[in-house]
Order: sequence, then C-alpha cells, then structure tokens
Amino acid sequence: MPRVVRGLPIGDGYPCFIIAEIGQNHQGDANLAKELILKAKECGANCVKLQKSSLPDKFTKAALEREYVSENSFGRTYGEHKEHLELSGEEYRDLQRYANQLGVMFSASAMDKVSADLLIELDVPFIKIGSGDTNNYQMLEHIAKSGKPIILSTGMQEFDTVKTAVSIITKHHPDNLVLLHCVSAYPTPLQDVNLSLINLYKDTFSSVPIGYSGHELGIAVSIGAVALGAKVIERHFTLDKTLKGTDHRCSLDPDEFLAMVEGIRQVETALIGEPHKTILASELPCNDKLGKSLVAVDTIREGDLLDIDNIVVKVSYPKGLQPERLFYILGKMVNKTIEADTPIKPEYIINLDL
Repeated sequence: MPRVVRGLPIGDGYPCFIIAEIGQNHQGDANLAKELILKAKECGANCVKLQKSSLPDKFTKAALEREYVSENSFGRTYGEHKEHLELSGEEYRDLQRYANQLGVMFSASAMDKVSADLLIELDVPFIKIGSGDTNNYQMLEHIAKSGKPIILSTGMQEFDTVKTAVSIITKHHPDNLVLLHCVSAYPTPLQDVNLSLINLYKDTFSSVPIGYSGHELGIAVSIGAVALGAKVIERHFTLDKTLKGTDHRCSLDPDEFLAMVEGIRQVETALIGEPHKTILASELPCNDKLGKSLVAVDTIREGDLLDIDNIVVKVSYPKGLQPERLFYILGKMVNKTIEADTPIKPEYIINLDL
C-alpha cells in the first residue's frame, strides 16, 4: 500500500522517492545549507533532509565534555564540535521556507525527543529516525503517537529489533511507516551491503514500503536497490568531498547525485511491463533483418515428405516459416517443388495446422 507524503505517493507503481541527505554537511552554516538545498533540487532530489539534535537531550554531560582531537573537529570538546554543526530552530524555519519556495520537500532526522517536537511543530512532511535510534523505543512511541509519517533506517540492528520497532510504529498508525535497509559503515564495503535484505524486508513487512539508505562509494548499488524494489533512496549529499567532516567523503557530489537520479529513472522505465513474454514492436526491425527461417538443404520435390535432414535454419529473403515451427512440418507433404537454399513457406505444405 503506498504512503502519501505531502501528496507524493511512495510505494509500488510510483516513482522512487529520492532523498538528498544533507545531514550536517552544511558545516553549521545556514547559507551553505541553502546552496545544498538548491543544488539538490537541481539534481532531481524529491526531498532534502538535515539532522537535528538537542545536544543535552542526545548526549550525557561527560560525552559532550570529552576532548575531541581530530582533523574533522570544529571544537576542543565533542560538545563544542557538535554545537558548531547545529542550526537553530529559526534557521530550520528559514530553510524550510526556502525549500518550499524551490518546490523541494524539506525534512530532518530527529536525534532526540526535543528535536522531534520541533520538527512536529514545523509540520515537516515526515520525520526520519536514524539507525542509532531504531532501538530507542521511547522515542519511536513518542513520534508515532503524533501521527507524523516516519522513515526508519535500520543499520546497526538485529532483525528482532527491527521487527519490534515496526510493531511499535504501526500499532499507532499502520500506514505511516517507510522502512530503509541501511548499513552504518562510512563508507560501506560492498561485501557488507547485502541488498538481499530488501527482499527479506519486503517479504516480512509486506504492507510497508521498503527503501535503501546507502553509505557506499559510487552510485551503482543504489540504482541496483531500485531494481530490487526499493521505493526510497537516501544518499548523503555534499558540494565538496574535501570539506572537513567524515560524512563528506562518503557523500555524492552534484554530478554523482544527478547521475544516480538519472540512472534510477532509467531503471524505473526498464521495469515497466507485465511478466508476459512476446515479440515487441521495437524488435520487429531486427527480426525482419536477422530473424531466421526454415530453408531447404537440397531441392524438395512436389509430393515429397519433409525430413529433418533436408531442413536447415538460415536468415532468408524472403522469409519462410519460423524455426520453432520445425516439429509441426516434419512428415508433411509439400504441394510444390522447393528449390535448394530457398525458404519453406506455410503455403507449400499440405494440411499444415499451426
């Protein structure tokens, strides 16, 4: 059953919903966030997504006060580093207005209850719950009760945890969940991606649209996920992979993101059709040129019976009987002489019933 997010259906029979995960690649700069939103829209994203935290509600005091020495650090302590990357509620409102003006959906991951309440107040189209909170059952319950649609990532979790999370959310609003396969490794080694989990999720949670949140390098895996049935694709997005921050290196730049979107749309077009095999109109020119016919090896005289040793398959002009008709004509009598190396036509055969 499709989910409808601000008028946009997500599910079988509808285009893949593509999220540009800006996260904190804005470096704590609202103007850079706007540049990212604009470029993501130009690259074909349906939605741009940030990450919102209330630091005292996400981290313990000791976790915030610990020293953070790293080439990616924006502060002496981890708390100072994270504070630098946070945008205020008012900046979120401004970015939401900007995205709305551009015609691209705007949302965020809620990293704690306080941030979830801000996003609910902003009336974002959905709330993303990152892999680190899939087992945060208190927060799942809190957001699910609000009635706000949820997109849930499932990295770093056992399957039983995923099933419990789905149960908590869907007991409140059965139609408010989209579930994403995800591996929380930055970047994800290809041998760890395991796209077969998309099929497991589809089979287990048959009423829930399934998607993929990727952290691998490149775009091939994400396009492949769509071929397997992913209805949502989320990829990190940056303007410059050399910027400070661990997410930039496993993000897609605009050229890559655009190529991924184009690849996804091409795969979607290629998936159109019913499981019924027949010759297509687009194949007729090739069939007319290279399709083969049944041809006489030696001259077959009028009144002779057709024998497999005197029939060969060749490209002929004009066309004769298709090769798959061979067993229909064996032992049949011909009503005229068929010269060697010429096609055997249906009108040459007595009592032919195809």
